[in-house]
Amino acid sequence: MSASTRSGSLTKSLAELTPSEVAALYYDWHFWARDDQLPPATTPAGESWRVWLVLGGRGAGKTRTGAEWVRAKVFDTSCEPARRIALVGETIADVRRIMIEGVSGLLAINPDRERPLLEATKNQLVWPNGAVAQLFSAANPDSLRGPQFDCAWCDELAKWREPERAWDMLQFALRLGAKPQVCVTTTPRPIPLVRKLVDDSTVAVTRASTLANAAFLAPGFIAEMERRYSGSALGRQELLGEIVDERTGALWRRDWIEAHRVAGMPELQRVVVAVDPPVTATAASDACGIVVAGLGPDRRGYVVADRSLQGREPNQWARAALAAYHDFGADRIVAEVNQGGDMVLAVLRQIDATVPVAKVRATRGKWLRAEPIASLYAEGRVSHAGHYPALEDEMCDFGAEGLSKGRSPDRLDALVWALTELMLSRTPDPQVRSL
Repeated sequence: MSASTRSGSLTKSLAELTPSEVAALYYDWHFWARDDQLPPATTPAGESWRVWLVLGGRGAGKTRTGAEWVRAKVFDTSCEPARRIALVGETIADVRRIMIEGVSGLLAINPDRERPLLEATKNQLVWPNGAVAQLFSAANPDSLRGPQFDCAWCDELAKWREPERAWDMLQFALRLGAKPQVCVTTTPRPIPLVRKLVDDSTVAVTRASTLANAAFLAPGFIAEMERRYSGSALGRQELLGEIVDERTGALWRRDWIEAHRVAGMPELQRVVVAVDPPVTATAASDACGIVVAGLGPDRRGYVVADRSLQGREPNQWARAALAAYHDFGADRIVAEVNQGGDMVLAVLRQIDATVPVAKVRATRGKWLRAEPIASLYAEGRVSHAGHYPALEDEMCDFGAEGLSKGRSPDRLDALVWALTELMLSRTPDPQVRSL
């Protein structure tokens, strides 16, 4: 049967349905879902599964998949329906905003007679049939101690701050019903837990690319994403839903750097010196990352110097940072203060009290802070004015577990702070500065 014939038959069939039948079809997930959005009967080995891992690109329909799975568990007529459900996201706000109140969340996919009620003060969702879903933040794994469930939905597990601990606490809580199960929907990152689940023969894994859901995305989105990210590690991860496990790529690739390396640069609108100070001051200490970067009139970022020092006293790295500030006519110094607190600012001000210093504090993991900057490189929006081998080695060795051999990515941290200040903050641009 041709596509036009099928379309005509479907149109005729829909026209013959009663309003109640049309409403029922609208909420019939098995009618609308792709194969990869329906839970597999067994693992590839033919075993029943406890965990269903859904790996998908951005906009691939992962949220709808998880929400519909929970709905099916709540109203399952083939066996005992779920009565106690755990909804786990990176934060409670994410659980509410995406998993519950989002356009593909649990409130949107249930018909009126089955729609649950969100009891925000109790952090729970209650269905008319008595099923209750509790909301949990993966950032607080101990909150999963005590409660017990017969199923759970975990969203964006690869973004969780403490994935192993939160996952372990959830497993101990899945102890109700005849067959406790968990559905995990996530854009993959090569973190150990995701690798472990993929390699587990008892875990059912399905995959979906962004392209598979193109009909429900903005026109031109797919073409633009492929133009920008096709072939890149970030594109394979965020669009194809692949686990990109290659040390030489990780977040950065050398060809991104080489393709836009320049010998000179235009006059820069802003220049900053970013400092990532070490915790201690011995020969074996981590380096003090000191990176100078600027923003051009073309809105591109330019990395212009790596002045990092190894194992130096605070006054030595402070003098090096201040020298870079004056050498490049910088607008400010950006200093991470997680480790040294106000000591970092005090050391800099002790030497030169007139220099403006912006304190920055890390509230998220290094990978999450670095990822937006890697995206700028993938888009070709950052150029290295010259060669910085030590810095570039760290960039191209940086994976989900940090650098190989447990080293600290000090130069990389300083780079991320500098480009975040220049390209991702809302700081107004001062007058153009000439180097």
